[in-house]
Amino acid sequence: MNAHEIDYRIYGEEMQYVELELDPREAVIAEAGNFMMMDDGIKMDTIFGDGSKQNEGFLGKVLGAGKRLLTGESLFMTIFSNNGSAIKRISFASPYPGKIIPIDLTEFRGKFICQKDAFLCAAKGVSIGIEFNKKLGRGLFGGEGFIMQKVEGDGMAFVHAGGTMARKELAPGEKLKVDTGCIIGFTQDIDYDIEFVGGIRNTFFGGEGLFFASLTGPGTVYIQSLPFSRLANRVHQAAPQRGGKDKGEGSILGGLGDVLSGDNRF
Repeated sequence: MNAHEIDYRIYGEEMQYVELELDPREAVIAEAGNFMMMDDGIKMDTIFGDGSKQNEGFLGKVLGAGKRLLTGESLFMTIFSNNGSAIKRISFASPYPGKIIPIDLTEFRGKFICQKDAFLCAAKGVSIGIEFNKKLGRGLFGGEGFIMQKVEGDGMAFVHAGGTMARKELAPGEKLKVDTGCIIGFTQDIDYDIEFVGGIRNTFFGGEGLFFASLTGPGTVYIQSLPFSRLANRVHQAAPQRGGKDKGEGSILGGLGDVLSGDNRF
């Protein structure tokens, strides 16, 4: 194997974290901000890109970092290495409520495609790159632009799903329609496209957006019930406006709600 072979255990239900077991000279890579805790004796280093091209010289490092820049991620990643002589443990946490999904890349012929903010951490040697959408419609209306992330190699990677995760196994020619933001990732044989919802009433009053993601098998698809964009939108809608005024205050129901909740002061 090119990637380091690591053992792991996932803890928790709604707010999970994954604990990785590092043998001597084993290492993991992670996005900045996902670190939770680690044993003494693990060394932390900031590197260009994902570290998979460290043996290709300066140009390889720059190319790896440039790919991450195209996805909107930082140029740098963090590598955690066990340089001691005993087994050490390190943990990474979910950024918001949901599930951590272990991806064994050997089960998916060495490649998994995911949304750009889904990646959590992986064994050293796993490559984190970009996956260009070749069809114009996917780029313009897919909700993730022209680019998604691809995780390649022969080791373990971990991605995060918001809310509850659903795994769907699609047979050849079987199609699944999904809200564009609810896709976590899929295997390389899945055909991914965008379909117009259709219908005047659906378009203007349906409240579900103008497009579906159309996923056609064969392959495996991972779906999340609570995309971060949807969570953030609900929090924004519930937040009071400037000056402490609630957004529902201008309506009849808004004022009635204040009275019933006891928030109306005289």
